[in-house]
Amino acid sequence: MRHEPNWRIPVGILGLLLGLAIYAIVIARYVPSLVMGWPVLLQTVVYLVLGVIWLLPLKRFVIWMETGRWG
Repeated sequence: MRHEPNWRIPVGILGLLLGLAIYAIVIARYVPSLVMGWPVLLQTVVYLVLGVIWLLPLKRFVIWMETGRWG
């Protein structure tokens, strides 16, 4: 357990928010024009996958924030 604060946690949170905002802007900008004519259920699947896919690198990112290592 950590007894002293470190710089990686606030920097990591700001980086996470910035990365998530950029990801959301890119998705909101380009995906609707690609899936506009698709059936609603297929659009739902696409948006569900895109809504969950940003979580994939999160584990390593949190490990880095706590320990300073990527793995």
